[in-house]
Parts: sequence; structure tokens; C-alpha cells
Amino acid sequence: MNAQNIQLENIQYVYFIGIGGIGMSALARWFAYNQKMVAGYDRTQTPLTQNLENEGIKIHFQDNVDKIPKEIREFPDETLIVITPAVPASHSELLFFQRNGYTIMKRAAVLGLLTHSLKTVAVAGTHGKTTTSTMVAHLLKEGGINCTAFLGGISANFNSNLLVNDINNTDELWAVVEADEFDRSFLHILADIAVVTSTDADHLDIYGEKEELEKSFGNFVSQINDNGTLFAQKNIAESVKNSIDKINENIQLINYNASNNYEDNNDGKTPIYATNIKLDEDQKNSCRFDFIDMTQEIPERINGLQLFMPGFHNVENMCAAIAVARKLGVSDDKIRSAVASFKGVKRRFEYIFRSEKVTYIDDYAHHPTEISALLSSIKHLYPNKKITAIFQPHLFSRTKDFQEEFAQSLSLENENDELILLNIYPARELPIEGITSDIILQQSKTQNKILLPDSELLSYIENKINNNEIEILLTLGAGNIDRFVNSIFDFLSKKTALKF
Repeated sequence: MNAQNIQLENIQYVYFIGIGGIGMSALARWFAYNQKMVAGYDRTQTPLTQNLENEGIKIHFQDNVDKIPKEIREFPDETLIVITPAVPASHSELLFFQRNGYTIMKRAAVLGLLTHSLKTVAVAGTHGKTTTSTMVAHLLKEGGINCTAFLGGISANFNSNLLVNDINNTDELWAVVEADEFDRSFLHILADIAVVTSTDADHLDIYGEKEELEKSFGNFVSQINDNGTLFAQKNIAESVKNSIDKINENIQLINYNASNNYEDNNDGKTPIYATNIKLDEDQKNSCRFDFIDMTQEIPERINGLQLFMPGFHNVENMCAAIAVARKLGVSDDKIRSAVASFKGVKRRFEYIFRSEKVTYIDDYAHHPTEISALLSSIKHLYPNKKITAIFQPHLFSRTKDFQEEFAQSLSLENENDELILLNIYPARELPIEGITSDIILQQSKTQNKILLPDSELLSYIENKINNNEIEILLTLGAGNIDRFVNSIFDFLSKKTALKF
């Protein structure tokens, strides 16, 4: 079956190579929800793959053709194979499917195929896209908009990375998707409404130069459908914003940002913004802000919104989500209640443990800009507290490209602060000679810093906890650092239990 002419109604079986990926698993859940037999392979078992198995999806963890379900081996014409760009060409199961004429598509192409028949909100950006797309999905759902969503993180409200639409709602169906720039995947998405949160340099192993990354973002926004809208963070590359005028004059470009700086919000170029941002000084887990919309002849505003997800960057993300919701007709009253009921995204400024003396936060931050934004918010929330930050770099290429920026973002200011670095998480990459976590460690200006092998981290942290040396603890990274979270939580809980 030709992938270009595939008819999903003729597909009975869907097999994923790399099913444990956050984007892959959302698609797997969608196909399972739509009564397809779903199975897959992944390299390692994780809590996410366990959840998929609990939902009835068959998964194995050895690259072994014999473990592929027999229905998939026997009915190639009724089977769709979904892969990620990270699957090596030598993968034996992939080779089996190639030799036997199966329809094989990348995840991004399948996502594009699913959304081409739907009205689509696509959220792109080198950082911020997961949180923002999850916010959009939540506001639309709470606002009564008929929508489905494919997310790049686990929504705490949905407890899933997939939101399925209400089958009883006959209104026009909208899809909310996270549009990933890696491997230019987002070029498969044709949006009616797009959000671009950031265009900082990243994935230079794919793009080579920052200008190529910006060019790809320009191509993405130029594909917005006629009469569509782009909500672009104020500081994204001008070359991306200029791409619209060159290709499609029917696209409306609206800039947004979040700032208490009067000049930032009144520069004539930022018609949508959040201001009067006040962090909760008591509970530390929420903030209030005002939303301003200057796109109308008479400016409109929603005052005193409360968001239970701290950080100025998260206010900015919510600002974009509100703009999308209002564009689709969600009332201000429903927006107010939806913002207040948003519970966040797993591993995005996620409070794991809080007591009178100790706070533990886990975050997916893996780019210098994300780390700087997170630490800036932490310092604002806890100005007199000692910070202990544990960071696991993600990818040898990213570490090589941004070693100075990582070192700068991880240069903790106070003499009592501590930086703990773990070894680089390789993901899809082979080692690069001379590139280790130590190159970040040596350049960081943090006075107390150490590089630990993974095997020593838990004992090191447990000792710190038992000796009352932890006040604000952070685990940061996009690799597998999250596997330590439950153990650290147990250490903190045990310590607190013993104390009382």
C-alpha cells in the first residue's frame, strides 16, 4: 500500500517501532481508541509503556521479528507501521517490514495525515510547546469546544498525552497538536491557527546552523491555511515572522508576550500580553496576572487570572493559550475558570514534595534558555533558600553546541548553592570524542559542583537529606533522570515522617 494514498479506514493493525516515545504513545492511544489493534516495540520498559500495556496495547522490548504479533505478520496490506526518525536503519523489525512491502510512515507524517481533515491548532517552538499546547487543549475542552489533542507531555488534568473528543458533540472538530521541529517533522502539519513560542537555536545536529532552523520555522508558518492566524512570541526570529508576508498575505500575525515592563507591552508591536504579574508569596505555587487584548477597536482585558503553575514563562505560555481560546469563541468567564483549574504538565515545574523546610521540583528543562527561565523563577520564589540542582545533559551534540550556554545557565549565584551533573544521556546518538558533562562542569561558575555517575546519585542525595542539607532540590533534564524521582520522594517523605 502506498503511504501517499493510505486510507485509514482500511487499516486494521498499527505497529509502532519506538512506541514508548511521548509522541508515538499519543498516536498509539488514538488508534486503540478508534478500535484498531495496536502493538509495538521499544528499547526499554518505562512507566509510560506500562500504562500502555495496562490499556491493552501489546509491547515487547527485544528487537525480534518473532515477537511481532502474528496478525501483523500475516496481514501486511491491512497494517500500518509507524516509526520515529531515531529508529536505526539496521533495526531488524524495520528491515522485515521493508522487505515485505508494509506501509511505513514516520510519526509526524501520520499525525499530519490525521489532522489534514480537521481544523488544527499547531503549537511549535524550541521550548514551551508542550506546556502551551496542553494549556490550549485544556482551555478549549473547558470552554466547550469540540477538540482532540495530541500532546508531547502528560497532562495532569487528562492524566494522558491524548485528549479524545466527545463523540456526542456534533460541533466542528478541532485538533490541538504539538508541532515538533526535530527532523522538520512539523512541516507535515497544515494549521489553521499556529503558535510559535520560541525559535532559539537547537537541534543543530539536524540543521547545522541556526539560520537553517529559522528557515524551517518560516516554512512551517508559511503553510498556515488561508485566513489562518499565527500567534508569535514577541522575540521570535524576524525571519520567521517575515516568511508570512512573502508567501501568504491572508495569514494574520499577532505577537504576544508577558511582562510587567510598560515599554514591552506598549511598543505598538505586541497587541496581546499579560501584565501585572504577581507570584503567590505564601503558597509559591501560583501567580496572578491580567490578560490584555489590543487587537480590537476597544481594548479588552481579563483581570486577576490565577494560574497554579508558577514562572513568568508559564504566564506567557498561558497568554498564548488564552489568545487561541478567545479566537475560537471561548468566553472570558470560562477562560477564567479554566486557567484556575489547569493542573500543569508532568515534569514541567512539577512540585514533587513540599514541606515547611524542603521543596522538590522536577522539570524537563534541557536547553539553556529553559534552564535560565526555570532558575530565574526559582530564585524569585525562594530568594533566600539554598538551591541544589541536579542536571542530566541530553545528547552529545546539544552539549557540544551549547556547552558555554549550559555552563552560564547553570552558574548558581549563592555560595551555598550546589550543582550536581550526571553523565550525558545519549538517546539516539553515539559518543562524540571529548564531549562529556565535565565540559559544562568546568565552565560553570557555581562554587559547589560535582559530577556523579548515575549509580552514586541516590546515596549522595539521601545523605544530603538526612543531614538537612537540602532546601530547594531540582532535577532537570529530558533523558531518564525522572527514574530517580520516586526514590528521592521516598527519602524526603521518610525524613519528614521521622522528624514528626
